[in-house]
Amino acid sequence: MEKALIAMSGGVDSSAAALLMQEAGYECAGATMQLFHNGDLGINGESSCCSLSDVQDAKLAAAKLGMLHYVFNFSGQFREDVMQRFADCYERGATPNPCIDCNRFLKFGAMLQRMEEMGFDYVVTGHYARIEYENGHYLLKKGIDETKDQSYVLYSLTQAQLAHVRFPLGTYRKEEIRRIAEQHGLLNARKKDSQDICFVPDGDYAGFLERFTGHSYAEGAFVDTQGNVLGTHRGIIHYTIGQRRGLGVAAGHPLYVCGIDTAQNRVILGEHADLLSDSLVAEDVNLISVDDLTEPIRCMAKIRYRHKEQPAAAWMENGRLHVKFDEPQRAITSGQAVVLYDGDTVIGGGTITERTDANG
Repeated sequence: MEKALIAMSGGVDSSAAALLMQEAGYECAGATMQLFHNGDLGINGESSCCSLSDVQDAKLAAAKLGMLHYVFNFSGQFREDVMQRFADCYERGATPNPCIDCNRFLKFGAMLQRMEEMGFDYVVTGHYARIEYENGHYLLKKGIDETKDQSYVLYSLTQAQLAHVRFPLGTYRKEEIRRIAEQHGLLNARKKDSQDICFVPDGDYAGFLERFTGHSYAEGAFVDTQGNVLGTHRGIIHYTIGQRRGLGVAAGHPLYVCGIDTAQNRVILGEHADLLSDSLVAEDVNLISVDDLTEPIRCMAKIRYRHKEQPAAAWMENGRLHVKFDEPQRAITSGQAVVLYDGDTVIGGGTITERTDANG
């Protein structure tokens, strides 16, 4: 009998994933990652995921299913590979996606290593995505529930990892999963989904960064696209590309953050047209469905988790991914991921490092 180690967060999705794998005939055990304590971050109360109550919920779900349950302390690696990278990215004037890093380094890095050490065959998570094997190649595909599809945050998975990962929820819709959990008496069947970054549950990214790094971030100039000073900003960590609210600059028309100049500690403001770009460059690229992109291909490309993918051409050059959209896109942002699709199949993706303005 094959053995599956279920990454259980305490939510309904991972608990249902455990149930489905058990019903499919796998020998299962649950495992919850202990990533941090809120007290370490100067936060009172519980976060929206990874909290002590979530660990308890995972234990109760595992017990209900008659599974062993383990808690793995990955707090040191989480601090280095997720929280520190998050802070470094903001200090570079970029906008990170820590969930991608958590998947890459923790769920499908440290957890896969622990799986192998313990003699399990697979790591299982509650992600809404699918894995298929065709012609000697593993493919990552969208979950059938388009409103819950999480393939975007999984683009970094390699062939070696995909061989030992299972996503049993990929062929279900969210409401079906809740019904299945209720039918089997799982107490978290109607538990609210987590929405916030787990280590910034109050949504105050700047406050977290100041506490985590111990740095203070100096005020500087708001400037327009010609370099004219418009006002004073509170520190670059308070701003991200496309932001309109909270600028505190009076103007006769809407202004948006369209650039962050870390060298001169300036935040560049412009009009909506200044946010439009038709091209980008990405690095740290991972390709899944193809071995290379030496020639341009037609695809659909997605630049944020909630972004609707758009038609584009994509190719690799000197180890970097180039994407040119058919139509200009709003607020292409360094630090975010661009993910390429062929229908419902993930071609690959990378971290955005540059954008080219549509108007030149």
